[in-house]
Amino acid sequence: MPSIKNELHKILVAMVIPLLLVFIMYIMKILEVGMDWNFTKLGVYPLAKKGVFGIFAHPFVHGSFRHLLANTIPFLFLGWCLFYFYRNIASVIIIVLWLLCGGFTFIIGKPGWHIGASGIIYGLAFFLFFSGILRKHIPLIALSLLVTFLYGGLVWNMFPFFVKPTTSWEGHLSGAVAGTICAFLFQKYGPQKPEPFKDEEEEEEEDGEEEEEFTYDSYNTNQL
Repeated sequence: MPSIKNELHKILVAMVIPLLLVFIMYIMKILEVGMDWNFTKLGVYPLAKKGVFGIFAHPFVHGSFRHLLANTIPFLFLGWCLFYFYRNIASVIIIVLWLLCGGFTFIIGKPGWHIGASGIIYGLAFFLFFSGILRKHIPLIALSLLVTFLYGGLVWNMFPFFVKPTTSWEGHLSGAVAGTICAFLFQKYGPQKPEPFKDEEEEEEEDGEEEEEFTYDSYNTNQL
């Protein structure tokens, strides 16, 4: 029973940051609509001073509630996967993904405001896929396959030939590149494939230490 409670606790904790970020996205959209404001200029405008702040703010801004709703479930699910399976390094990864995605979009994007959390979604998907493959750890490989099954179709929206002119394929591509970079960059951090026979070697070492202690104690006893 305690193990089930611990697992449930891990599942719930892994949702905290993704839910918080999505909550901020919805607050931003509600304020924008309710106050008749326009937050579009908080997005990334490539190679322009006015678009620098968007590197940090663009995932919070969406063109419509429909746009936001389309990003909500993938962001929550992939964010939960990151914070559940990679909880020790998840906070660093999400920050690096965020900045790289915005930075790359700032460099390669077409003129115009680039907004939305789609780039982060691509970053998460590509990180989870490549990280699982690189680590060769069965649970993480299974996660890679699940991400491929659910979101493999996203790859087409990374190229200008398959998207609408108003869609930021540059943001999608930037997120994918950022996720791939993070998978290689953090390969040696976080969960790792267990070393074979490691537990058996530790048990043998403990048994050996116990035998030495017994021999030493016996020797002392005999001397007395």
